[in-house]
Amino acid sequence: MELNKYIDHTLLNANATKVQIKQVCQEALEYKFMSVCINPVWVSYAYELLKDSDVKVCTVIGFPLGANTSSTKVFEAKEAVKNGASEIDMVINIGAAKAADWETVEEDIRQVVQAVPEEIIVKVIIETSLLEKEEKVKACLAAKAAKADFVKTSTGFSTGGAVKEDIVLMRSTVGDTMGVKASGGVSDKATAMVMIEAGANRIGASKGIKIVSE
Repeated sequence: MELNKYIDHTLLNANATKVQIKQVCQEALEYKFMSVCINPVWVSYAYELLKDSDVKVCTVIGFPLGANTSSTKVFEAKEAVKNGASEIDMVINIGAAKAADWETVEEDIRQVVQAVPEEIIVKVIIETSLLEKEEKVKACLAAKAAKADFVKTSTGFSTGGAVKEDIVLMRSTVGDTMGVKASGGVSDKATAMVMIEAGANRIGASKGIKIVSE
């Protein structure tokens, strides 16, 4: 098992500097992580650093609240791809989910999925810590219906992160046709292995080096 290939090496802090982004990219190259996950402003820079490698550039859309308009998310996604991103992690319209307006949730996701080329991986952050069990299921089903590639637990900027029970629930909801990404609070190898055994096939972590070195 190549644990490094599960990891999106993540730096999404508002105060991240160019020097720190460069370091994250160099670490991803050294440890052969699946991707770096960074804010949109850094995509073109990261792409230049990583374009001759297997490390993908992943960025976030409608982050971290998900409360942008769909057209804003579409613009962000298109620009990110133009700048070199090959994976995008978008936040759902959480307010619509809480109001049980699943049509709006699904359409918001669909617009982003359809805005980017088919080979671009779209991961949908449902922010599990803000949802009840049934809402998590319906959010996953909306992502599946909108033809996204992954569902993802968390932004890492809300009230909680990935827990095993949510990964099990998300995997059982989407089946084998979609990816499940555990993100938020996965900071050691033991926790990462729990998530993978529960059904995650990607881990979003700022502690990727610690995870693979333990």
